[in-house]
Amino acid sequence: MTIRILPAIGDPDAARAICGLLGQLPGVEPLRTAVDSTRLLDTLAALAATSVEELPEVVLVHERLGPVPALELIREVALRFPATGVVLVTADTGPALYAAAMDSGARGLAGLPLSYDELGARVQAAAQWATGVRRHLGGDGGPAGGAPSEAGRLVAVVGAKGGVGTTVTAVQLALAASAAGRGVALVDMDLQSGDVASYLDVQFRRSIADLAGIGDLSPRVLQDAVFPHPTGLGLLLAPAEGERGEEVGDLVSRQIVGALRSRYEVVVVDCGTQITAAGAAVVETADVALLVTTPDVVSVRAAKRMVRLWDRLQIRKAEETTTVVNRHTRHAEIQPPLVERTTGTKAARTTIPAGYKELQPAVDAGRMQDLDPKSPVRQALWALAGELGLAAPAGRGQDAGRPALGGSRRRRALGSGGTGADRLAALPAGRARRRGGGDRGQIAVEFTGLLPLILVVLAVVWQCVLIGYTYSLAGNAADKGARAGAVGGDCVAAARADVPGAWGSEGIGCGEEGGVYRARVSLAVPLLLPGAVDWPWAVEGSAGSARED
Repeated sequence: MTIRILPAIGDPDAARAICGLLGQLPGVEPLRTAVDSTRLLDTLAALAATSVEELPEVVLVHERLGPVPALELIREVALRFPATGVVLVTADTGPALYAAAMDSGARGLAGLPLSYDELGARVQAAAQWATGVRRHLGGDGGPAGGAPSEAGRLVAVVGAKGGVGTTVTAVQLALAASAAGRGVALVDMDLQSGDVASYLDVQFRRSIADLAGIGDLSPRVLQDAVFPHPTGLGLLLAPAEGERGEEVGDLVSRQIVGALRSRYEVVVVDCGTQITAAGAAVVETADVALLVTTPDVVSVRAAKRMVRLWDRLQIRKAEETTTVVNRHTRHAEIQPPLVERTTGTKAARTTIPAGYKELQPAVDAGRMQDLDPKSPVRQALWALAGELGLAAPAGRGQDAGRPALGGSRRRRALGSGGTGADRLAALPAGRARRRGGGDRGQIAVEFTGLLPLILVVLAVVWQCVLIGYTYSLAGNAADKGARAGAVGGDCVAAARADVPGAWGSEGIGCGEEGGVYRARVSLAVPLLLPGAVDWPWAVEGSAGSARED
């Protein structure tokens, strides 16, 4: 899709510099510059009189355009031409101006001096927002600007942490959609450590990094980079040299995914477990975002951290994310409803059972496509594909249980103030949105994991108390017995008098030793519960008293 941009810049030098930078952006068509606010509004009104489709997708407003102040002008454009995204170009990128610009209706803020990457990101975000609004206003599902009327569904698969089964999930979902007769592209966006090629036994020369330096992704260029797999999948793989992953930024990621969606019915992207700017762009624009986790405290906690990160960076809301529980067992303490409450996401109805033995041969051979069709893991993953609407599930319509789509488009229609991928590089703490509450689920998970340890610690402390108390009883009994024996009384009876029955007092010895009457008391130590089971060894106490005649 060609992005038409109308620059509104009064300063001739600034206009030349900005228009020169716009000319370098791929897929961008700069229109004639409006030199003041009146010219800008008249131009937009003339274009709108013909058709909404004739309006530019993006308007760049310079902070010193005049004569109308920039923020008032942005508010006027947003009210009169809501299908156009406005980007404010300013030297002040502080939180106060950012908030004021967003309140006025701007879709982004580009700081001076402009850089190629920042300008490209802001333009892309504003254009996508405008496209979503036009699709909504048009009501025919067709994007503005001559884009295809049907774009392929984009599914982002992200792991809460390493080793939770992200790649296996992405591969099997793609295979299930392909088996249903759909054109499917599988993209390995785990740029530094992607393993899709290993799982499907692919030797390749080209990767996603080879598309980074290409401005116009024509069908021929895309076809050369996509590996046609015998299963029918089109594979766009991660670079073999992990350091080349840095070449793929969020702008490149959006272009590649957009080109794939125009050619394939389904695009499944394995984003790995580390969110990069490229991966964030995929998650933000995805129709379905899957967060894969396992039913243990560490993984669920990592899933919640991931969801909170997306929320702070305004990449995706928790309620627009679907959590998939892998290696699930019926007797596990952590079940999908608990994961759902803890993370604030929607848990998929389909859970994936543990299947190390059945997966290992297919993984070692690099033949994930040959996984036994009767395998519970494959059956569950293909059922998940049906639940997501990628393949028709048996006995149900294709849209049964299908999660809500277009979350990213709705979010852009409401205005998110720039892309989450941009905020990944520079976290504006002053603009981070935090949800209040929502910690009760995590507290429950943590308490469940710590409960056995708490009980063990309490048992040890209580046993130490019993041992100390037994020492005190033995010493006191020996002292009383020695005093009674020294005056001719019953030493044994005096020693037993204050000893509770649960401790037992059979080991009492009294006698005179060198003019001193001595008593020795041996008591059993109860094990946790007095009177139930005794400790294997006893505690002894002794005391002596001078004999009185």
